[in-house]
Amino acid sequence: MLLELDHVSKIYGDLHAVDDLSLSVAQGEWLAIVGSSGSGKTTLMNIIGCLDTPSSGSVTLEDRALNDLNAGQLADVRKNVIGLVFQKFYLVPHLTAVENVMVAQYYHSVVDEGQAMEALRKVGLEERAHHLPGQLSGGEQQRVCIARALINCPKLILADEPTGNLDGANEKIVLDLFRQLHEQGTTIIVVTHDALVASCAQREIMLNHGVLVAERWNDEEARKASEARGGTTAVVRPEGASDDAAADQGNEGGGVFVDPTKAAKTGGTTR
Repeated sequence: MLLELDHVSKIYGDLHAVDDLSLSVAQGEWLAIVGSSGSGKTTLMNIIGCLDTPSSGSVTLEDRALNDLNAGQLADVRKNVIGLVFQKFYLVPHLTAVENVMVAQYYHSVVDEGQAMEALRKVGLEERAHHLPGQLSGGEQQRVCIARALINCPKLILADEPTGNLDGANEKIVLDLFRQLHEQGTTIIVVTHDALVASCAQREIMLNHGVLVAERWNDEEARKASEARGGTTAVVRPEGASDDAAADQGNEGGGVFVDPTKAAKTGGTTR
C-alpha cells in the first residue's frame, strides 16, 4: 500500500470535519473522493497531502508514519512524494509558463529549464511556454499546474476539483492527461463533485459530514489486484449508525452510492 489511514479524525471544536475514517490506497491506484460541499473532502485531501495533521488516528505514506514527522519533514514529503493540483491555478502572474514550472524545481533541487520544457511538452504546451498566465486559457493554465506538479516525478498526484473551472473540452484534455499518468503507474487521488470525473477513477468513496458512507469500484480487476497486494475494503459507516454498529454489521464496502453531482446539489444524502 502506498497510503494507509487508520481511524483518522479531524476535529474543530464540535465539528468533525473527518470522522474516524480508515482507508488504504495501493501504489498505482486511481481513487475519487466525492461528496457535497462541507462533507470533508478537502480536509481529507489536506491531511493526505501533508498540508494538515489529523486530530487522532494515523497516516502512513510510503511506509512512513506522517504523525511522527515535524513541519520540515512534512514539507520534504510534499516536495519529494506528492504533486498537488488545485481548482484555483495559483500561478505567479508575472512569470511565464515555463518559469512557473521551474518554481517547483527551485524548492526541490536544481532549476533546469530543459526539464521544465519537457514537462510542458508532456501536457501539450511547449509552444506556449513563454506566455504569461494572463495570456493562457483556463485549460492551458490548469495544464501548466499539472506540469508543475509532475516536475519532481511524484509517486502520488492529489487533485482537488481539478476540472471545476474548465469547460467540457478542457475537462476532457485534463482527464486524458490523468489517464496517461495513471497508465504510467502514478497513483492519483481526485476530489470532485463531477460524476464524469469520478467515473474515470478505478474506485470511488463518498463522504458525508466527515463520515465515509459509501464505496464502489469501477474496475473489478483493480479491486482484485489491490486485495492481492494487501489492500482492504473501506469500512463504510451508514449515516446515523454508530461506530460499534458499523463494526458489528461487518459493513465493509458498498453503502448507498449516489451520483456525486446529485449529492452536491442535495447535500450529500445517500437516501
